[in-house]
Amino acid sequence: MGRKNRGWLFALGAAALAVALAFALRFLSVPGRQDSSPPPPGATAPRRGGELVVAIRSDPPTFNRYANAQLADNTVEAITHLLHAKLARIDRQTGELVPWLAERWTESADHLTYTVTLRDGVKWSDGHPFTADDVRFSFEAAYDARLNSSLRSSMLVRGKPLAVSAPDARTVVLAFPSPFGPGLRILDNMVIFPRHRLEASLRAGTMGEAWGPSANPAEIAGLGPFRLVSYTPAERIVFERNPHYFRHVARGTSHVARDASHVARDALPYLDRLTLVVVRDQSTEVLRLLGGQVDISAREIRPEDYATLRREESQGRVALADAGTGLDPNMLWFNLSPPAFRGDPRKPWLQSETFRKAISHAVDRKALVDQVYLGAGVPIDGPVTPGNKEWYVEDLPRYELDRSRARELLAGLGLTDRNGDGMLEDAAGRAVRFSILTQQQDTIRMRTASVLQEQLRQSGIAVDVVGVDPGSIVQRWAASDYDAIYFGVEASSHDPANNLDFWLSSGSFHVWNAGQKSPATEWEARIDALIEQQISTTDGEERRRLYAEVQRIFAEHLPILYFAAPRLIVAMTPRVANARPAPLKPLVLWSADTLAVK
Repeated sequence: MGRKNRGWLFALGAAALAVALAFALRFLSVPGRQDSSPPPPGATAPRRGGELVVAIRSDPPTFNRYANAQLADNTVEAITHLLHAKLARIDRQTGELVPWLAERWTESADHLTYTVTLRDGVKWSDGHPFTADDVRFSFEAAYDARLNSSLRSSMLVRGKPLAVSAPDARTVVLAFPSPFGPGLRILDNMVIFPRHRLEASLRAGTMGEAWGPSANPAEIAGLGPFRLVSYTPAERIVFERNPHYFRHVARGTSHVARDASHVARDALPYLDRLTLVVVRDQSTEVLRLLGGQVDISAREIRPEDYATLRREESQGRVALADAGTGLDPNMLWFNLSPPAFRGDPRKPWLQSETFRKAISHAVDRKALVDQVYLGAGVPIDGPVTPGNKEWYVEDLPRYELDRSRARELLAGLGLTDRNGDGMLEDAAGRAVRFSILTQQQDTIRMRTASVLQEQLRQSGIAVDVVGVDPGSIVQRWAASDYDAIYFGVEASSHDPANNLDFWLSSGSFHVWNAGQKSPATEWEARIDALIEQQISTTDGEERRRLYAEVQRIFAEHLPILYFAAPRLIVAMTPRVANARPAPLKPLVLWSADTLAVK
């Protein structure tokens, strides 16, 4: 549950996305948008050379993004952005799909087939030519069940793989079985690996073991802006600029250079070296930032560090950048599995929609933001936050603070204060009490659970907060051994099509009642139908309309309660130039090729 796949919510089984073999009819030209990553507004021309130091929280379990899904953590994700590249990727600030290794593509009139033309002259970091065979090999590896890679589920469409062919060295054909709403945005999930380095291990069934933490850096080849120099466990990972990197700048655009002089003048990345240092403790990270030993924080700063760092910023010792509102809010859900609470007299109200609505009205979201995030957050009512500009819907049912209304709803369930002590009891005089399971090591989650405990006490509901490790949360969730859970995972995608396992009633991560053989409620059946339509249409406006309706139904029935989303503030030293923080992790290293030293 603590690991990430490719969605903005839980990712134990990622979305089943849509793709496989189909034939092309006539083709419509859909040229890739001109690749551009201009410096931030007001930025000066970057200086070439130098080194930046970026904090990470943990050592990499592997340098292989194709390895077992259990190894695909935040450090691996950050390293992947440094070492590797994709055919196309989503700009995390604008949300646009940008050609990367692809130069352009065409789309068939029936939206089933895409023909991708690769950039000419691209080389791997070891100097070997990059061709369409590398792309075909990468898809084959991603779909190989022996690897148990998280890439596999993120590249399936309704459980089926894309059909991939390589007619010539610069052409890749991707075939879909039916129109798929996100189209080539699915390529943002897919990093390309070198066939000449890894094909033998794939054939032998050992590719998942390749490029482990003890690998010789010379064995690792990529198409990203940097290449690995050294790794010292528990200390640092050192990268140097990839001399064969394909991106070159010319007034904000990029292309493949044609001669050596052009490479010397315009080649990316700007940095000569980039070092990741392992800093497990956030307090230590702040001290190293202020001391100039770390240039960029591992993730967003803690609310309790904000005031201190603002003072330091005013003195020129640190720079703070707002990456926007987080896309991956924590959430509170109750155990709605039908077998749960058998013989428990709490079952009728604990699994009641009315009870959840009463709780939502009983929570002061603004006060929670102030207490937990020290004001650096926004109140929310649903899974899509204001940070997700493409899919956020403003006019949804909201649950404003109204404790009188909460008491009315609870009374309708037979839950009233029968003995005058201010707390509620059921008809038999039993206390209205439940427990919230959350992550003990996470101060935000524990603090939120404590705030909920106090606020719900004001409405007569007793709450016990139980802090455990993430593994125990997973086990108890899977065993249906809980009343309620307050948890979340990190976002890696904006698009609802990457979250089918959450939305569909049959999904293994439909957290409140997973893996239903048929929808347990009429509203879940309606969401199933809307989501199926949403991922099948290629009309962007229709996709937004359908997803807005999904969110509206979700808000009306409230299977999960949401309270707040943080503002993501990244701390850097003033020497960092061209940072483009975005609300998907890695917050800064997603655009590492344009980072520079002032």
